[in-house]
Amino acid sequence: MGGETIVLVEDDPDQRAVVARWLEGAGHDVEPVESAEALIDILATSIPDCVCLDLELPGLSGMEALARLASTHPHLPVIIVTAETDVKVVVDAMQTGAYDFLTKPLDKLALCTAVERALEKARMSRRIQELERGSLDRYGGMIGRDASMRALFREIERVAATDVTVLIHGESGTGKELVARALHDEGARSGGPFIALNCAAIPEALQESELFGHERGAFTGATDRRKGRFEQADGGTLFLDEIAELALPAQAKLLRVLQQRSFHRVGGERELRSDFRLVAASHHNLMECVAQGSFREDLFFRVAVFELDVPPLRSRGDDALLLASFFLRDTCLELSEAARGLVRTHDWPGNVRELENALQRARVVARNGRIEVGDFPRRIRASTSASPVAATPPPAASDGATMEDLERAALRDALRRHDGNVAEVVRELGIGRTTVYRKLKKFGLR
Repeated sequence: MGGETIVLVEDDPDQRAVVARWLEGAGHDVEPVESAEALIDILATSIPDCVCLDLELPGLSGMEALARLASTHPHLPVIIVTAETDVKVVVDAMQTGAYDFLTKPLDKLALCTAVERALEKARMSRRIQELERGSLDRYGGMIGRDASMRALFREIERVAATDVTVLIHGESGTGKELVARALHDEGARSGGPFIALNCAAIPEALQESELFGHERGAFTGATDRRKGRFEQADGGTLFLDEIAELALPAQAKLLRVLQQRSFHRVGGERELRSDFRLVAASHHNLMECVAQGSFREDLFFRVAVFELDVPPLRSRGDDALLLASFFLRDTCLELSEAARGLVRTHDWPGNVRELENALQRARVVARNGRIEVGDFPRRIRASTSASPVAATPPPAASDGATMEDLERAALRDALRRHDGNVAEVVRELGIGRTTVYRKLKKFGLR
């Protein structure tokens, strides 16, 4: 949906329908609900841009809901809509945190104007937060200028304010743990612990002990009582990376914890409780894992309450160059034009992690303050058209050339490009110095 989202809380169905129609006509996405409890349920999974809240509601009152929102979502503008005209009620609502106060019967223009002012305030608040972070290209520990990353930053900001369980999708190396860390740091639990566990790194026999802890003597080698990750995450966030790698028995126990928020240590009898927020991640398609029987369907629906997708680096435009500049920020090195072309055009199957590792290698071997294509690992040079070797191809085998002909041509061209500098040839071709000298002698190039 294209417009900004407004939750309309009104128990009168006729009034709710009329006001929703007005706001939709003004270009907004409207989610009409009849109670404050329904509003609280919505806020558990998403954050709207504005709330229009009636005070006279069945069950949880509008004033009670307003007080709760002021505590949990202080930047969310709330417009009170009520038939109440008592000045004390108006003052109380404004002091509690209402952005504006409108009395019934409502005037369409007054309502739409108040909503637009509230939305502009929300936009301004977001811009100020971006400026306070220091850069529009950065969010938490992440860097990105591409529209896909900007959209991800906005989604993180919206869901971080809730306590909802989040499932992060993304290929290996895209930065899923950075997303989880940002959700923690930007949320209400930022003062609590952030506990991360890579489920793929834990042997199946130790998964339950890692998650729930164990008592002394619970199994061979358990010489001391040990707290599990759920206990450690009390008051904070538990991040389970590669959750699809959990064995089915551990999945069953994880489901119970998410349902009841209680558990037992391995070998223990005492029931323990923990107040944590769960963030999970996987590079697998979990629905496919469900279909294959390796992941529980009921656990999937418990985990995938709110889903975030981290885009691969190859789909992020010039973000690879932006990241390269960041990784080289503490050096005096710069990328040559050819190296910039390589960074821009390589598909980076290992994503940001592969780029960072490639630049670490290039930093070690670079000379004269510039990183050249030949400073990158051979596998990267070989897979991109930005490689100088690929740009000046040797004779094709289909033309009758032998392997020796191809090797001779590659060496000859590399020597020409580097003015006979063997060290540069070694770096470009990615083969040992001794091998290069032996082949130069063999082919009569020296």
